[in-house]
Amino acid sequence: MHPEGGFPLNVHDVGFTYTSSNAPALAGVNFFLEAGEIVGLVGPNGSGKSTLIRLIFNLMERQDGAILINGHDHRSERSRAETIYLPSDNELPEFLTGTEYLQVLTRLYREIQRADAKSIERQFEKFGMGGRANHLIEDYSHGMQKKLLLSGAFLLQRRLTVIDETLNGIDLDAVEVCKAEFRDMRSRGQSVLLCSHDFSLLEDLADRVLVLRAGKLVGDVEVGAVLEGGGRLSQSVREVLESGYPA
Repeated sequence: MHPEGGFPLNVHDVGFTYTSSNAPALAGVNFFLEAGEIVGLVGPNGSGKSTLIRLIFNLMERQDGAILINGHDHRSERSRAETIYLPSDNELPEFLTGTEYLQVLTRLYREIQRADAKSIERQFEKFGMGGRANHLIEDYSHGMQKKLLLSGAFLLQRRLTVIDETLNGIDLDAVEVCKAEFRDMRSRGQSVLLCSHDFSLLEDLADRVLVLRAGKLVGDVEVGAVLEGGGRLSQSVREVLESGYPA
């Protein structure tokens, strides 16, 4: 079942062309996420993944098609309140402590009660960062900053979480923590769009994997069916990319 008002994410006939290019970065992209789904997003470099994510979060102005979040236009305040985006880079306010950052984040979402001291420390301990919550972000390693970004998403528990390679650069124990958190989100009916080149991670977590190539959606792969048939996700995606036919 999807939440009242529509799918957590519904991308309909979305297209986009950069002014510096004659070829579209995205062309006629259609897909949706059900409530409680973890969906991977893969494709070669330049296939349109980052452009698609930026459009979902209105970081660039959509040119064609429609994007709905829980049945509402993605540009609306209501939609923004139900989503969180974790980018591949660590653009964090390094002059804040970890605690201050999470408190600011939860205030922006009007969910300050989620950022009490015990909840924050619990997140830090889960990620092996006990005792570091009140240290400045500038003193965190690259991996610790990634964990802080992830902690924000796990505290907020939005209906839709979009992750763009954020798990790159964290240790194996932290990856296992994230897997457990994602599965809990699924059980609560929350949805995750996970952009990653880590096929073993997607095999462990994803229900489906969307495949982009040259701005077009060329595959929607059921992960369970691939694994039950004795196949590997990486090979199935490679076959989709080489087939030359859109989904």
